[in-house]
Amino acid sequence: MRLSSTRLVFAYIAVVTVMVSLLLITVYWLTLRALESELTAVVQTETDSLIDEYDEGDTSQLIKALKARRDQWGRTGALYLLADSTQSRLAGNLNRWPDSLTARAGRVQFTVDATDSEGSSTHRCEALLTQLPNDDWLLVGTDTSEQRRFSARFLSATLWGTGLTAFFMALVGIWYSRRVRQRVQDYAVACQTIIAGDLGQRLPLDGSHDEFDALGATVNRVLDRLEQQTITLRTTFDSAAHDLRAPLYRLRVRLEEALLQPGTPVATQELVDSVVHELDRVQRTLSTLLQIAQSEARGVITATELVDIAKLANELTDLFLPEAKSFGLELQIHAAAPVRVVGNRQLLAQLVANLIENALKYVPAGGRVRICVANKSGNKRGVLIVEDNGPGIAAHERERAIQPFQRVGNQQGTLGSGLGLALVSAVVRLHGGTLALADNAPGLRVTCEFPLADVASATPSAAEPQRSRAGAIRVGPATDSS
Repeated sequence: MRLSSTRLVFAYIAVVTVMVSLLLITVYWLTLRALESELTAVVQTETDSLIDEYDEGDTSQLIKALKARRDQWGRTGALYLLADSTQSRLAGNLNRWPDSLTARAGRVQFTVDATDSEGSSTHRCEALLTQLPNDDWLLVGTDTSEQRRFSARFLSATLWGTGLTAFFMALVGIWYSRRVRQRVQDYAVACQTIIAGDLGQRLPLDGSHDEFDALGATVNRVLDRLEQQTITLRTTFDSAAHDLRAPLYRLRVRLEEALLQPGTPVATQELVDSVVHELDRVQRTLSTLLQIAQSEARGVITATELVDIAKLANELTDLFLPEAKSFGLELQIHAAAPVRVVGNRQLLAQLVANLIENALKYVPAGGRVRICVANKSGNKRGVLIVEDNGPGIAAHERERAIQPFQRVGNQQGTLGSGLGLALVSAVVRLHGGTLALADNAPGLRVTCEFPLADVASATPSAAEPQRSRAGAIRVGPATDSS
């Protein structure tokens, strides 16, 4: 019932069933009324005719007329009875006055027992009972058994018609709902593939030229245009980034050579040193932008291996522990059980490093940074949590904090380019995970969830990660992670 097509089908079945039911019931009711009206008219006409016979003569004339109609019982089901004031039979095709009949003028109903070639049976009858001027009783009626059988068959046909209509409407509705659900599912799968980075994927068309094909064709044209623009932008960005790297590197080398020249004034050394620091910042920003662009635009992990995030976090914590102590911070980690995912080890290491650096940068002295890595029970997902008791990020600014070049809250007074969380968000999406920022009361809690690897089918990389002399995984340049 979550799907609009299913709700539409049920609503359509309900409306059609109600309308068909109303139509058939109306026809049934009108038919019964017509039969009853016709029966009443026939009985009244026949009664008037017999009374005319009585008025033209006397009782003997009426008896002759009734004898002439006696044989009509078997042909038309007509009933005739002339009885005296004591309900004794004088003439007609009824043998006696019915036991259930009360002597009272007007429309009456009663039952009679009849015997024919098929045996004896009970018939329900309706009649018009008239008292003549000489106190005799004239009964003119008809057997309604056939009419009642017809009504029962008509009612059964009405119910069956309503039920079969609802049944076939349900079959058509189920077929239509499944068709719509399958088309939507095909589109959803294609869109997920496109979101994952396969910009060459297109929505499937089945050639029916319906509204889904029209929508798919339009979206495919949009995707064609976006793919062209993405390729152009990626090529331009990569070219510009690579063209900038070499001049910046050469400039840094020349500035360092200038610092090594003997007799360089102290003021000049300080100026050159500040320029070198600014170049470092530009290089870090450029490197981070390249990583974000490659993660977002590529959408497919180029190097996949079995990565234990718990082991990775332990090694990086060891790497940052001296720096945390120098800032007067407490750095803790709880990552006992392995948490294995399939992904790019270098990007995952950069993600963990950015989160730790972010916390070390903004948590004041005496604060605490806690890292937790665990398997989330029940849904086969691994969780990486980095929390601190620093200033945190206001709830209304958390969405903006993961956007590139966004500085929020009291972070705007510190050095940084606002790219750290943007890179974290890009890496998480690249690995099919989710990122959430929350209040740690006080401080910030960053939660990254990743789908766990199928250890039985995963093929771990044979290459061991590079390690620095401190024994930790070598990560990229320190990133401004605000």
